[in-house]
Amino acid sequence: MERNEEGQECYFIVVKRSKKGLSRGSIGRADAETAAGDLIGMVYGRGGSARSSGMVKKQDTYPLTRHQAQLLLSVSPTSRRLELLYNIQLFTAICALAQDDLVVVKHKKDLQPCLVKNLIQLGKKDKPGVLQKLGFELDLVETERDILSKKSTPLSFFSAADIVQVAPSHLNTRQPLRDSGDLGLKQKTVSHINSMTALNSHNSEKQSILLNTDVSSSIHALSHYSLEVGSMAEVISLNGQTMYGVIRWIGVPEGKKNCWAGLELDNEVATCSDGTFGTKRYFTCEGSEALYVPLTNCKPDSRFLFIPNEIPKPLEPPSVTLLEDLTEDVPPVAEQDVLSRLVGRMKGIQGHFNSCYLDATLFSLFTSSTAFNRMFNRSADTEEGISHILRWDIVNRLRRSGFVPAESVMKFRKQLGCKSFATEEKDPEEFITLLLKHVLHIEPLLKIRSHGDSAQDAYTHQIIVEKNQVRAVPSVQQLLEMSFVSSNLKFEENPSCLIVQMPRFGKKFKMFPKIIPSTELDITDILNCSPKECFLCGHLAEYECVQCLTDHKLQPGKIKQFCSTCNTQVHIHPSRKEHTPHKLTVPDHLPEDAPIQRHQMQLFAVLCIDTSHYVSFVKYGPNQRSWIFFDSMADRCGDDNNGYNVPVIRSCPEVGDFFSQSEEEISKADVSQCSELVRRLLCDSYMCLYQRTELAETFVMC
Repeated sequence: MERNEEGQECYFIVVKRSKKGLSRGSIGRADAETAAGDLIGMVYGRGGSARSSGMVKKQDTYPLTRHQAQLLLSVSPTSRRLELLYNIQLFTAICALAQDDLVVVKHKKDLQPCLVKNLIQLGKKDKPGVLQKLGFELDLVETERDILSKKSTPLSFFSAADIVQVAPSHLNTRQPLRDSGDLGLKQKTVSHINSMTALNSHNSEKQSILLNTDVSSSIHALSHYSLEVGSMAEVISLNGQTMYGVIRWIGVPEGKKNCWAGLELDNEVATCSDGTFGTKRYFTCEGSEALYVPLTNCKPDSRFLFIPNEIPKPLEPPSVTLLEDLTEDVPPVAEQDVLSRLVGRMKGIQGHFNSCYLDATLFSLFTSSTAFNRMFNRSADTEEGISHILRWDIVNRLRRSGFVPAESVMKFRKQLGCKSFATEEKDPEEFITLLLKHVLHIEPLLKIRSHGDSAQDAYTHQIIVEKNQVRAVPSVQQLLEMSFVSSNLKFEENPSCLIVQMPRFGKKFKMFPKIIPSTELDITDILNCSPKECFLCGHLAEYECVQCLTDHKLQPGKIKQFCSTCNTQVHIHPSRKEHTPHKLTVPDHLPEDAPIQRHQMQLFAVLCIDTSHYVSFVKYGPNQRSWIFFDSMADRCGDDNNGYNVPVIRSCPEVGDFFSQSEEEISKADVSQCSELVRRLLCDSYMCLYQRTELAETFVMC
C-alpha cells in the first residue's frame, strides 16, 4: 500500500466483487492488515463520508495514493472508476495535470479543448472520516487566439472521467496539481486549491509570456504531424468556420496539380457531395458530407490534441483476474458496441517484442467471430493454466474493456512451452495450430480428402496454384477452387471455420500483386458427397472434368460438373475427346430435379503482412460497412529501452464500400486511387478467415 505525505493513510479500490457486499469500484482506506493478508478499514460512500467499516481481502483490491483515491471518488458510477484506472496512460497523465495543461473533455455531448485552471475540492475538509472528492476547474477555449488572449470561458466542476485526452504544456518548471494541506478553506463546501502555480515564477508577466508561447507551440506542433487516410482533421471554410472530418482519400484529383484530401465531414454541408469531385468519385459517404480541399489546408483535429513529448511512467496495471468477474465469460463484442469500445489509440492488443503475428491472430479470432467463440467456450482445458491466461487475461479483457496490455501477452507467450514463441516472430498458421491443438484442445477444423486416399486433418489450408492457372487478379474463391481441383482434393465435411493462406513464396514474395478477399465463399463444388449442380443445365451433376477447368470456351477457372446428358454432349467436341471426366459420388435416392443446397461461408477477418509486420482487418457485424483495422504497433511512445508500443484500431467502412462492387470492377480498380487501408487489404493479404454462413448470421445477437 502507498502512504500519503504523513505516512499514515493507505487507500485502495475494490477490483473484485466481495461476498460481503463490497461492489467493484468502491474506494476505501486501510487502517490495518491481518496476518492472513486481509485489510481492515472503511469504505467511502458517494459523498466521501465513511459508509461502512470491515474487512476485505487484499488480493481483491488495488492500492491507490490519496490523490488518486480523491480523483476516482468523484467518478460515478463505480464501474467507471475501474475503466478509468484501467486506461493506464490516460489516468497517469490526469494525476499529473498542471495548471494550463491542455485537455479534451466531454461537454454537452461534444468534445471540447480546455485549459486546466484549478483543482476543486468537494466537501468539508475538517469533517472526521471524510475523504474529499477532487475534480478540475477548466476554461473552455475555442481557438488558439482565445488561449493567447486569455478570452476563455470558465466551466464548472469536471471529474477525472470527463477528461478523454491530455496534452501537457511541457515546461520544465511545470508542477502537478496537488492538495498541499490546510489552505484556510475548511468551511467551504466547494474549495479552489490555488497553492500550485503553473510555473513557480515571481514575474507574472514573464510567466504569461512563457505560458502563451508554450501553448502556442504545442498547438502549432500539431501541423507537423503527418496526415494520412483515416486521420481526423479540421479545415477552415471561406467564412471562417472550422469544419471537422475524417480523411477518406488523398491524391491528385483530375484537373489539379497538387495533392488534395477528401474528407468525410461530421455534419452535412449543403455545398458538399457524397464523394464525387468534378465528374469522378474518389470515395463514398452520405450525401453532402464529402469535402475536397488541398492537403495543405488540413491540420490534425485540435479537439483530440495529443503531444507525446513527455512519456509519463505508466501505472502498473491491476491484476486481470481481479478486474474481471471470473464467474462469467464475456461474449464477442456486439456490432453496436464496437466503435465505442474498440476504436482509438491504446485499443486492442498491445504489441511487444516480435509479437505482431500473435496479436493480429488473436484479435482476428476472438473479437467478433461467433464460430470461434463457440469452440472457445467448449474447449476442454479449464484448469489454471495457459488456457486460463488466454481466457481471462486476453480474450475477456479485450472484449470487456477493449485493451490488453503487453504484459498479458508476454505472460501468455512464455506459457506456450517453447522459448522461441516468447522471443521470435512466427507464422500465424504455426501459432493457430499450436493454439487450437495444444492450448484449447480443439479438433482439427478441416478434413480434406484426396482422390482415393483417406481424409487428412488440418487446422489451416495453404492454397497452392500455378500463376498461369488463374487470372492476373484472382479472388480467394477462384484460388481455393483451383487449388482443390488441380490437386484433386475435396472437403470431407462442411467446416464450421475455414482458414486459408494465400499463395506465396515465403512471407516476402507474393505470387499475385493483388488478391480479392471474397466476402462470400461457396464451397459446394469442393465438398465431397454433397449434391452439385450441372454447370450447363442446373440439374444434379454426376461427373466432374478437371481438363474442362481451363477451357476458354467454358468460362475458364470455373469448376465444370455435368449431368450425364451434358457430360456426353460437351465431350463430343473434338477438342475435348481426350478429357477424362470422373464420376461423382451422388447421394442415394436424390431426384435429378431436386434443388441443390449451396454451402457458403462468410469472411470475418483478414491477416495482412508487409515487411514482416502483421496487421488484421475484422468484419464485426452483418452491416456491409462494419469493418475495423487493427495494428498492435501502430505507434510508439519513448525509445526502444524505455518506451512502449501504442496499438490502434481504426474504423474502415470504406473497405465494405469497396467490396460492394463486383469482382470484375475490383480487379480493374486502380490501386493508387484506393484508400490506404483498401490498398493494404488488396495487396498484402496473407490469410483469410471464414465461418459458416448460419453462424455469421448470429453476429447481431451477440
